[in-house]
Amino acid sequence: MTEIKIKLTDTQIKSLEYCAVSVQDWCENAIYNRARQAKDDIIDKLVAHCNANSIAISVGEDAQVKQAFDLKIVDTAKNINDAMEKE
Repeated sequence: MTEIKIKLTDTQIKSLEYCAVSVQDWCENAIYNRARQAKDDIIDKLVAHCNANSIAISVGEDAQVKQAFDLKIVDTAKNINDAMEKE
């Protein structure tokens, strides 16, 4: 599992404390929710592609996300950005 660390200024912490009971919980919730949204989008694209092309869909969300990348249905934002910069 990957651990992500960020640094915030005292002002940023105080500002977040103004709107969140727990800054840590708020940050974790924001990241977990965005990852969930991306996962759901990836799986939607995989299902549409597999149904259109009569491809068996892998079992389980982890396997489905991997399958979407393996089939090149989706790519990382960095790879897409790098390819656009080359054009």
